[in-house]
Amino acid sequence: MTQDELKKAVGWAALKYVQPGTVVGVGTGSTAAHFIDALGTMKHQIEGAVSSSEASTLKLKSLGIPVFDLNEIDQLAVYVDGADEINPQMQMIKGGGAALTREKIIAAVADKFICIADATKEVDVLGRFPLPVEVIPMARAYVARELVKLGGLPEYRQHVVTDNGNIILDVHNLSILDPIALEKSINALPGVVTVGLFATRGADIALIGTADGVKTIEK
Repeated sequence: MTQDELKKAVGWAALKYVQPGTVVGVGTGSTAAHFIDALGTMKHQIEGAVSSSEASTLKLKSLGIPVFDLNEIDQLAVYVDGADEINPQMQMIKGGGAALTREKIIAAVADKFICIADATKEVDVLGRFPLPVEVIPMARAYVARELVKLGGLPEYRQHVVTDNGNIILDVHNLSILDPIALEKSINALPGVVTVGLFATRGADIALIGTADGVKTIEK
């Protein structure tokens, strides 16, 4: 199977966690896009969705799925999204698509976070994929200097503006042995909106696409 076929397999497998009559949290990226396609097949059974990006919102609406503002939602049963990396503790690096802040907010609200990914995203130690950090523009140089002190090599992601109007620094050269501690340290820097470490609030269930089928991992 191709990587895209693996992504499609996990996207459709996530449908079984969607309960009729509920609002569904939807992530961003190529794997989440397959889940949105799958969600479109049961759009008349759900109330609608909460979206983590403008791109996902457009795709949801194009399929006729109502999109709600998160502030209108008291409870979110499930949030389905991909990951750039996931470790055995169900902690993730996310933000390759620059939607990390909205993704983290929706994940915090959801009762259950379903991570959908192909097997290439599984790692023992996070950090092979550059760690995205969303930063308020005026703080870019300061935050970059502080990230160097933490052992990283930050790189400004050129020509990218987040849906929140901010910039992304991608931090290379990290071997993240204590994801929760690093998440807290980076989030504490003035000017950082959020870091793409999903460690304090990791996934509850991971659906991993492999050549032998979809593997389910539960925390």
